[in-house]
Amino acid sequence: MDAVEKSDMPIVPKKPSNKGKPAETVEGRGATEGNAQEPPACRTQSRENALMGLERVREAAKKGGRMKFTALLHHVTPSLLVESFYDLKRNAAAGVDGVTWGEYEELLYTRVHELHREIHSGAYRAQASRRVYIPKADGRLRPLGIAALEDKVVQQAVVKVLNAIYEEEFLGFSYGFRQGRSQHDALDALDVGIKSHRVNWILDADIRAFFDTIDHKWMMQFLGHRIADQRLLRLIGKWLKAGVIEDGRRIESLQGCPQGAVISPLLSNIYLHYVLDLWAHQWRKRHATGRIIIVRYADDSVVGFERKDDAGQFLAALRERMAKFGLALHPDKTRLIEFGRHAQEQRKLRGEGKPETFDFLGFTHCCGKTRQGWFAILRVTVKKRMRATLKAIRAELRKRMHDDVPAVGKWLGRVVQGYFNYFAVPGNSHRLCSFRTEICRTWRHTLMRRSQRHCLSWERFNRLVKRYIPPYRNTHPYPSERFRVTHPR
Repeated sequence: MDAVEKSDMPIVPKKPSNKGKPAETVEGRGATEGNAQEPPACRTQSRENALMGLERVREAAKKGGRMKFTALLHHVTPSLLVESFYDLKRNAAAGVDGVTWGEYEELLYTRVHELHREIHSGAYRAQASRRVYIPKADGRLRPLGIAALEDKVVQQAVVKVLNAIYEEEFLGFSYGFRQGRSQHDALDALDVGIKSHRVNWILDADIRAFFDTIDHKWMMQFLGHRIADQRLLRLIGKWLKAGVIEDGRRIESLQGCPQGAVISPLLSNIYLHYVLDLWAHQWRKRHATGRIIIVRYADDSVVGFERKDDAGQFLAALRERMAKFGLALHPDKTRLIEFGRHAQEQRKLRGEGKPETFDFLGFTHCCGKTRQGWFAILRVTVKKRMRATLKAIRAELRKRMHDDVPAVGKWLGRVVQGYFNYFAVPGNSHRLCSFRTEICRTWRHTLMRRSQRHCLSWERFNRLVKRYIPPYRNTHPYPSERFRVTHPR
């Protein structure tokens, strides 16, 4: 019987018997300090600490690259479900059930044991996702699938279990949606890789509608390489086939993975791990004649080549590889360009213009030089993304036109600071100062329209700007400095 099911009556400790004499009552101990809530880790006969729960799974994944895990679902416990619930975003949109995070919290502890029973008995049923569309920077709409809250909780718990395995499986150049790896880590690796290796050509590869074209059969086959727990595989299959609700009608899901679901980032990484990462790593070892660097973040990949022949052969082989698994490279966004420390001189000798640029993770990468004349990569905010952000802020300021000025100022300050937290990298000051200037101009224009009297002087407005709008300053170090810390070897 579990400890939580035993009687709550206090246990009076007994002193162990001494030479057959009856034990005597001794004074009880107080509450244990420190990690009393953690599972106990007993010392084994080899005098090594026994790893508990998912730590044991992680250690097993490290040791055996071909090991299959036959029992994983039992790690999805009521306590893990509660922990997964509190890991979710509290202000996220509701799914088809209409239940918000706050509403579910009120019945969490009365519902979690029943949910746990349903998962382990097979009675759990995944609900269809609610289809919504969000605008993209190019004006098109991106389809998202908003799962029901209870599905999010179970998916988050399964992600925690699978991460213990696949974080030891994924390769080093994969950065998307992984623990301890951010977008700026991928940007740092790309910058250092181009400058420290003999990179002369860049392949900017983008997969067309990746999340919508994932093949379910291949997905389950890839999962089967490491997971032999059929109950867990059936659970993932339920989410893949749940479908979406659009205009009150359920649309069956025959392929793809709902973009916006909690488990979708991990499944996409697993899919591309077998389709792209392992294959690309083997290709550069077997077929490349020069140096090759690879950085992948989700479905966006940048590959750097020393030789143009390698780049052309890799691109042709990559198209064939993608077609085999139901994927295709985007014809407009996939480009092979000359880029690197010698690109400008080589193009000048041929009578061509400046080296082409490429976009990656919101930044346009350009060939540049330092004041001392050394090669440098200039990273600036993608123009169309900045325009889209400014357009959204203008629309929101119109809605808040008649709100209190301090409230609007605090909100606008948070927006600008959040924008700087991502884009304020060395070399991007000109574009971000322009962004801040445009924000201030738009805010003043909105304040002037609050009434027909133009009574807002520049002196008073500048005081508002100084109080609420943060100034520009770099929030990120140079890529080589941070990369040297995170990768000391």
